[in-house]
Amino acid sequence: MGKVRKVVMGDVELEKKQRKKADVRREAKKLKKVEGVGLHGGERTAVVEGTELKAEVREILEEVESGEKASAFAKTSADKSAGKAGKGKKHIGPKPRSKKYQEAAKLVDKTKSYPISEAISLVKKTSYTKFDGSVEIHLNLNPNTLGDKNPPADGLRGSVSLPHGTGKQVRVIAADDAVLKDIELGKINFDILVSHPSMMPKLAKVARILGPKGLMPNPKTGTVTEDVEKRIKELSHGQVNFKTEPDNPLIHLIIGKVSFDDKKLIENTNAIFEVVGRNKIAKATVTATMGPGVRVQI
Repeated sequence: MGKVRKVVMGDVELEKKQRKKADVRREAKKLKKVEGVGLHGGERTAVVEGTELKAEVREILEEVESGEKASAFAKTSADKSAGKAGKGKKHIGPKPRSKKYQEAAKLVDKTKSYPISEAISLVKKTSYTKFDGSVEIHLNLNPNTLGDKNPPADGLRGSVSLPHGTGKQVRVIAADDAVLKDIELGKINFDILVSHPSMMPKLAKVARILGPKGLMPNPKTGTVTEDVEKRIKELSHGQVNFKTEPDNPLIHLIIGKVSFDDKKLIENTNAIFEVVGRNKIAKATVTATMGPGVRVQI
């Protein structure tokens, strides 16, 4: 059975008041969120017939009924939506460099190729790390000079003995049954693994572990050899392997530490130039771990 409403016939003023109350109740039911005095943002309010409304809530309802509050609700909702959209928005374009980098970059003329002695001195001067960073060299090769045997698609690879090493301790070991067991258990305590050809069939079992890490012995890198002990000594005393990127004629190598004196870094750089071939290098850039690049005269 529906609601029973008492109406006094003929009392026009009372009928107007009842209609106005009914209109307010309908507006209150439509209102899902009320933000104002005594209410938390987004808190739902249930208006039940016969319930006495608080004075501040009644005041808000009257403002909504008159349309004064509607624009404020719309603005608040729009601001929240804009805030949520801004949080998930990613930065487009290159990231801004730090102030330290910008100050260091001012010391380098990007349009100039420096003699190797000046370039090394400038790299050490513009390195702004608190730790002893590495010094790297990046070579852009000229694809036209790689020859028929080494087209750009196949790349260029080799090894070079740095007279003064890289400054980084390299752990080089020989592959044997004990090392194989450690690898199967997930223990990899080496940087380079050298293997005798007779050991390669056994290492094939762990190729899926070593391959993705770049640690699988390979004849192309000289890590599969008959004289394992000799090769370990060579790699432990500064011999490093290099190869171009898969799709670009670029080579990246570490030539030492910032703490090295200039002479050591220059000699390591010249050793790389001689092995790679100066005529194959289109551009060479040296840089510290954190610092601007400096172009070097070939």
